Amino acid sequence: MEIITASDGAKIHYLRLGKGNPVIFLHGWSASAKDWLPFASALADEHDVICWDARGHGGHQQSPDISNHVSDMANDLQTLIEHHDLEKVLLVGHSMGALTLWQYIRDFGCQRLAGICIIDQSPRLITDEQWKNGIYGNFDQAANKQFIGRLRDNFAEGLLQLVANGYNRKSFENYRRNSRGFQQMREHLQTLESEPLIQCWESLTAADYRDMLPSITIPALLIYGDESQFYGQSVAEYVRDNITASELHIYEKSDHSPQLFHRERFIWDLQKFARTLNH
Repeated sequence: MEIITASDGAKIHYLRLGKGNPVIFLHGWSASAKDWLPFASALADEHDVICWDARGHGGHQQSPDISNHVSDMANDLQTLIEHHDLEKVLLVGHSMGALTLWQYIRDFGCQRLAGICIIDQSPRLITDEQWKNGIYGNFDQAANKQFIGRLRDNFAEGLLQLVANGYNRKSFENYRRNSRGFQQMREHLQTLESEPLIQCWESLTAADYRDMLPSITIPALLIYGDESQFYGQSVAEYVRDNITASELHIYEKSDHSPQLFHRERFIWDLQKFARTLNH
């Protein structure tokens, strides 16, 4: 992995492969660069592809006084783009990666970007009486406070319960019977340093990007799962309706990670979208 140093001293680890117009993959919360490697390899014939471990992620040692706020991640992204003098970047953000992408546009605009790809994310995670398009449609401040408490008690189990207790019935049943998939996720999550991830979650759930969606002036590819654990189709439609140059794809029989359920379709859609940006 290559490393650059952020303005606050944090070390940002990333992988870079291929040649061509740049594509940067931004992973979800508690994930890492390796989640994107199959997709990065598929695009590397035509693109300069970067996959990073966001600060606080990827199992890298980090000073306890380093902030893990989403705005720090946006600054890191700008540092990475400037370090390699990248232009006409396609940003691909899944879950937290989409929030990082929106924060980046809020802070730095679209000047260095050619397009964006948003994968299964709401612009505001916390719900209230006026906003039902967050997590589960009913994940309010009180529910989030309880969830953060569970994370501090048992990070792995708290996160798995968040995945299990949403819209996707299969996830609930797999968690209840302790399927091999959930066992593997638990084993992985237990290896992570939880406090940086919890601090990151607190910043993600404090964020609200609804007001800045209409300011996005570049093309946007939106990929959502029709059986997402966290979001109903109204979330996808809200994002589509508030970003002017957007195209929405709903992947059938797929959860919060539709790119994994329909890997070849996602690669095809992303490659096709990327080619349109270069004409």
